[in-house]
Amino acid sequence: MEIAGGQWEFPFNPTSDPLAILVQRNMPVPAPELGSFNFVPETKETLDWADLVTLDFSLLSTPEGKKQLAETLIKAVHEDGFFYVKNFNISQERVNRQFSIGKHFYDIPLEEKLKYVPAELDNGAFNGYVPAGRRIIDTASGLRDRVEVYNIPKFNGDFKHLPEIEEFARSLHTEVLDPLHGLLATALELPEDYLKNIHNTMTPPYMKYTKFTHEENLKMGRLWGRGHTDLGSFTLLFRQPVAALQIRNPKTGEWKWVKPQDGTLTVNTCDALSFLTGGYVKSTIHRVAAPPADQEHVDRLGLLYFSRPNNDVPLATIAASPVLQRAGFTQNEFERSGNAVPTMEVWTFAKQKWQRTKNVARDDPKFQTAQILPGWNEKVYA
Repeated sequence: MEIAGGQWEFPFNPTSDPLAILVQRNMPVPAPELGSFNFVPETKETLDWADLVTLDFSLLSTPEGKKQLAETLIKAVHEDGFFYVKNFNISQERVNRQFSIGKHFYDIPLEEKLKYVPAELDNGAFNGYVPAGRRIIDTASGLRDRVEVYNIPKFNGDFKHLPEIEEFARSLHTEVLDPLHGLLATALELPEDYLKNIHNTMTPPYMKYTKFTHEENLKMGRLWGRGHTDLGSFTLLFRQPVAALQIRNPKTGEWKWVKPQDGTLTVNTCDALSFLTGGYVKSTIHRVAAPPADQEHVDRLGLLYFSRPNNDVPLATIAASPVLQRAGFTQNEFERSGNAVPTMEVWTFAKQKWQRTKNVARDDPKFQTAQILPGWNEKVYA
């Protein structure tokens, strides 16, 4: 069995890694050789779905369409922070292929995956494999999380990967992130390439949530992951049918389920964009709930892409935006408190170190509201 795309380029030892047999140099084969990823049926339960706007990228072809999209986007990121994108010129076959690659990675024996845990994981390192069980989610029973993450480093030549993973990630930049950055910059009355020029970093992770029993789900209050925000600019989540993602309405505080929509990406805005816009763009609060009863028996594989500004970008409010000036969004939390504004690199490692805290109970108030940098304390979002 082989993976199309040439030689093995994951950061694994080809002499011992079970996945190494999937790729042989200069022997490309059709994608079906890897096997199909079988999506489970969508839930039939009646859930309280969020009402989110959809950006139709087929409108990018005309000036009028771009204007309409920019107006829709700025409203979405200011009021909700979550939205869908459709017609983004990446086929479902290519998306399915990435799910298949992710499944094959998680099928590797644990002892092999543990070889690729970052040495400085406890200090905020995040590239590589993060095993499940680092956080206690029910103190009474000692139940721990079952979330595994494999973060692929940025494509700067320091690490080697399957070429098709890099090609897929770069397509996402071209087809999704570059247009989003251009539309948002236009809406903020900035040069169209302003945000694009400071965003060349993207972390594509595969994330697996292994199922719990019905009784275990009840013990944890049917919440696999507490409310949180993401650290970067945009998070792209590919459609998969296991209902679990919930978002908190910024006005009412109500939690709503995010419905998997065929042929779409679910996109949310994150901390860095909020800092850069003085809070005008919402860093959206979301969480992962236990799936409904008719999907409780399956694992949940997530294909996500985290976009963030370049490491050397200071996360100061963009003073050049007339929109932010007129609306009074001229300082972020660091600037208002008189503390040093971090660069993206400093912010990334600080937040990742907090997120990766080992052996902590998720309900520990000291952990939930920890100061991760001078001027920033995390918050309890339920």
